[in-house]
Amino acid sequence: MRYLMYYLIIINIAAWIMYGLDKWKAKSGAWRIPERTLLLTALAGGSVGALAGMLLFHHKTRKPKFMIGVPVMFAAHCVIVGVIVHHLLAL
Repeated sequence: MRYLMYYLIIINIAAWIMYGLDKWKAKSGAWRIPERTLLLTALAGGSVGALAGMLLFHHKTRKPKFMIGVPVMFAAHCVIVGVIVHHLLAL
């Protein structure tokens, strides 16, 4: 359980940084982080960081696959974590 917690903290911080970095790169005209990478990071457990990055940096908020996909991933991750915690507490 501790390793899961550490993983989720790290992946969410990474996602948040990636969204902020991509927004900065978009403004400066630099090389961008592919949308696929941003979405896969959210899918890998970084949905909280991705959603926070989207809202804080106002990034990818006009793209339906982000505005629908990231919140759906967040909801799915909440259910998964809730099931895991419930299962562990039932032991």
